[in-house]
Parts: sequence; C-alpha cells; structure tokens
Amino acid sequence: MSEDLFKKITSHAKEYGFIYPSSEIYDGLSAVYDYGPNGVLLKNNIKQYWWKAMVQLHENIVGIDAAIFMHPTVWKASGHTDAFNDPLIDNKDSKKRYRADQLVEEHLAKIEAKIDKEIRKARKRFGDAFDEAKFRAEHPRVQKYIAQIDEISRKLNDALARNDLPALKALIDELEIADPVSGTRNWTDVKQFNLMFQTQLGAVAGSAQHLYLRPETAQGIFVNFNNVLKTARVKIPFGIAQIGKAFRNEIIARQFIFRMREFEQMEMQFFVRPGTEMQWYETWKEKRMHWHRSLGFAADYYRFKDHEQLAHYANAATDIEFRFPFGFKELEGIHSRTDFDLRRHEEFSGRKMRYFDPETRENYIPYVIETSIGLDRMFLAVLSAAYTEEKLDDGSERTVLRIPAVLAPVQVAVLPLVKKDGLPEKAREIFDRLKWDYQVQYDEKDAIGRRYRRQDAIGTPYALTVDHQTLDDGTVTLRDRDSMHQERIPAAEIPHILQQRFNLKAWLG
Repeated sequence: MSEDLFKKITSHAKEYGFIYPSSEIYDGLSAVYDYGPNGVLLKNNIKQYWWKAMVQLHENIVGIDAAIFMHPTVWKASGHTDAFNDPLIDNKDSKKRYRADQLVEEHLAKIEAKIDKEIRKARKRFGDAFDEAKFRAEHPRVQKYIAQIDEISRKLNDALARNDLPALKALIDELEIADPVSGTRNWTDVKQFNLMFQTQLGAVAGSAQHLYLRPETAQGIFVNFNNVLKTARVKIPFGIAQIGKAFRNEIIARQFIFRMREFEQMEMQFFVRPGTEMQWYETWKEKRMHWHRSLGFAADYYRFKDHEQLAHYANAATDIEFRFPFGFKELEGIHSRTDFDLRRHEEFSGRKMRYFDPETRENYIPYVIETSIGLDRMFLAVLSAAYTEEKLDDGSERTVLRIPAVLAPVQVAVLPLVKKDGLPEKAREIFDRLKWDYQVQYDEKDAIGRRYRRQDAIGTPYALTVDHQTLDDGTVTLRDRDSMHQERIPAAEIPHILQQRFNLKAWLG
C-alpha cells in the first residue's frame, strides 16, 4: 500500500478543487464528500464518456432515469429487505467497529504482499530471465502462502454463503487477527447490520409509509422493463442503462471516495434469450475492458477477478479490479443475473415480466447480463493513475495530472503572455471562439511558467499562449501537458487541431 501517494492524491484533490469534505465548516460528515469546480467537470465527463459508449454507440441500448424512492415491496422482492447485511464485529478495547469479512480479506492481502515481496526479490536477482509463472508454481515458500490463501478463502466464502456468523468469528480467532487500533484480539461476536437507509413518506408519523433510499440503481431498471419494452420499440437482445445515486449505511466507510454512504452508479442491464447468457457475459467482459483500456492507462492497472462465491441471483460473476494506491480493488462488476430479478418482481407484483420472442414464438422471462461501475470509484481511479510527480531536466519539479484529454475538466487554457500590448484582447477572441465547443479557461495572472504549472496540476491537456508574434503572423504556441512540447500553429487552425485530438471516435473506435 502506498500510503504517502494516497495522502498526496487526497490532498491534491482538495487543494485544486476536485473534492471537498461535505459540511466541512461543521467539521464534516464521515464518508460524505462534495465535488468542487474541477471535480464536477471531471465527473460529468466520465458520465458522458460512459453514456456515449454505452447508449449512443449501441442502437439496442436505451437509457432511463428512475426515481430514488421506490415502493418498499421492490426491496422485498429483490431480497434487500431480508438479506442486505454486513457482518460486523467490535473490538472491546478500542470500541471500533469493523466488517468481519474485510478483516479476513486484509489478512489475506498481507499474505499476498509476502508473495509479491518474494517475486520482487527474485525478479531483481534473475533479471530478464525471470519466469514469474514458473516461480509461483515451484517456489516452496510461495506455494505455502498460496495454500494458506486458498484455505482461508475457502473458509471465508463458506461462512458467508451459509451466513454462519459464529464460523466467521472462529476464523478471525484462528487467524489471530488483532485490532489495528488497540492491537488486541478482544472481539465481540459477529452481528448482521442492514445497510439500507430508512425514511418515511407522509406528513403524519402514525400513518407514514416506510420507504428506503435505494441501495442500488438496478431495480429501477427491472421494474420499468415492461414500460421500456412497450415504448422504446426494442427487441431481445437489448439493454437499459442508467446513471444515478444510491445510498448505503456503510458502518465502515473509508479510503476517501472509494467507499461512501452516498455514491453514484453507472449501470446497464442487458436482456438476452435464456441459454445465450454465457456468450453475452463473455462479450460484455470484453467490451467493458476495452472501454477502460481506451483511456490509455497502462495494462497492469487492470485485471479480472472471478467471484469464487456467487450471489444468490447469479450464475457467473467477475470484477474488473483496478490497482489503486491501496491495492487492487473492485472498479466494475459484470454479472450474469439469470432471470432472478424479473421473476421475483413478477411474483411479488402479479404483473407479467415476460418477452414474446417473434423468432422462436416463445414467451419467456429474459436473462440479464449486468455491467455496474461506481462513478466515484472511476473518478478515484482516474486521479490515482493520472497523478504524477516529475523532476525536470532543469532540476525543478512539477505535479501533473495526466488525465486522458477526453475526460479533462478543462480541455484548453488560453494564456496571454503578458497583460498588455493587446495580447489579452487577442486571447479573449480565441477564448470566445473555443468556448462553444470546449471547456476553456482564460488565465492572465502570474508569470507564464507558473500558469503552466497550475494547468498541469488540474490536468489541462493543452495550453494556447498568445504572444507578440501572434499579432504579427497570427500564430500561437500550442503546449502539450504531458510532453511539455511547444509548437507554433496558425490561430485559424486551432479548432481543427483540437477537433482531431478530442474526437470521440479516436478514443472509442
């Protein structure tokens, strides 16, 4: 875990207007954050990049925006009312509360770190001749660690699958897991805690109806299945996409915006003919990884991790994990949900949730392939991969966010070299011409080098500098954020050059 790097990222995010603690003047609210001027731009660009890739480029995927409040029976049908729980455990000495399964997972991560250490030592020793796969398969100490991981994982998954809380507590005791605060192993029993926020609909407490803030966005898609089917002229296979807020009463919320109580999801439920779901499952795994890789981050930031223990509604599931500063963690889930959700809603509502297939002449409940990505986690992934500290040839240093240009909060900065001689007026002309098509920032304060550094720190990919030569020959300096290379270009060609560099087809094609 790179604690120092993570602290730098969180500090940078606040200093440059990406993320603020919510209600900070009242000492904040745990695990709740606000997005600042640059943060909201980056967040909206991520949404648009996902939406265009998912909806605009697929003629068989449509979008909806379902309400946050839903009839309480929705959550009974989905299983959330009865089974949406976290196993929690308290340390009697520190008075701190933890998720029991995460304590075990952190213990597993420590064993994995030992394996990584052995691999790093061996790679350093053998250089280019090092064969990691062979080393993992043959090195006795690594094999011992792998066996420990397999055995602990088996016990953990078995306890979670059977909702066996005593077995989970016994595993924590067996592994001698200590509280990171007190250092003691003085644990309570494991207890279940429902994660849904409850509220009331109605003015009079006695007659009010109990509602929940939705813990996921997927159910809004499922309950609108018939409405979309009738109004959108879609046919199997087809998808319904949605971006929206969800709420979970996370007792253990941490790691900045990675796990929050109020968060946003980008989900698509893809409805297919039963029997074809595994083919579509593999298709969507490939499509979603392609979307992530299209942003240009290194391949070793991503990996698939199949679920060893499937949820009750799934017959296949995998996560796209991202290498955050605190390790590989889930960024997006891809699940084959079978017909569970539509079948349950048909059962609880009494309404048919079926599709008449004109090709097979059958009436059936479709199977569903789900792709679900946390928008806030994607935001953090982009920040984590983009944050770079560089030492330059002249001995100076700079902090730069190498945010993919297509996502950058500010796409172009327009900078007059000095604040006189008609340069600001010429720069304003360029600014006014570009602002219709791009998020542009005009800046004339401080020396030009300092202004470049400010734009580097917020991730602006291109800067246009207007100088005295501009007045003579109509050219400006185009500066590239990543390479810091500068070139003279005719001001008249700026829109064409930028259009090439921000063209969505060049990114997603």
